[in-house]
Amino acid sequence: MRLLIVEDNAELAAWLAKALKQAQYTVDIAADGLDAEHMLSLAAYAAVILDLSLPKLDGMTVLKQLRRSGNKVPVMILTANASLEGRVAGLDGGADDYLAKPFEIAELEARIRALIRRGHDVAAPQIAVGDLVLDGGTRQFFLRGELLQLTPREHAVLEHLIFKAGSTVTKTSLSEGVFGFDDVADASAIEIYIHRLRRKLEGSSVQIATLRGLGYLLRNV
Repeated sequence: MRLLIVEDNAELAAWLAKALKQAQYTVDIAADGLDAEHMLSLAAYAAVILDLSLPKLDGMTVLKQLRRSGNKVPVMILTANASLEGRVAGLDGGADDYLAKPFEIAELEARIRALIRRGHDVAAPQIAVGDLVLDGGTRQFFLRGELLQLTPREHAVLEHLIFKAGSTVTKTSLSEGVFGFDDVADASAIEIYIHRLRRKLEGSSVQIATLRGLGYLLRNV
């Protein structure tokens, strides 16, 4: 899953990005509101972590313009303004959640997981496709009750597929969800990860089907 951090405090942004990458997210950072708008116009994100006090274009303006454009990406406001008025203004402006600084990274990660589930209209803490289960709390995969060992990239691809289970996912969509702007990705990288995942899912009731010219489909067979 790919996240966008919009934060002008470089030290805080770097710390957040490091923690979220360790939690197997792909992370991009925008240091001001204009950069955020540009990145949001180029890539599809699973969630956005948005500070309100930003240079060039403030966070509330970024949020309102994002919603006016029809983009429904889940947005969490991250700010030092913990007043009731500030929270109400942010939520009324189109935010999905609000977390005041300082905060614990564990709470931020839990809120991000909840945002992503809601963004995919998934209410249950677990997502199951046949023998494959994604634990929404730990973000670990289990196959026939056993922990499925995955590399970070394999995890990102399979997570993207399971949230879209039953629907076709294009190679472009997978690539956008797995690679950030700073990542160097070979054009065949997604095909390689799909091949590895198929080998790890062999013998189960779960299949990653290729629909020529369309993309990939995770399904129970």
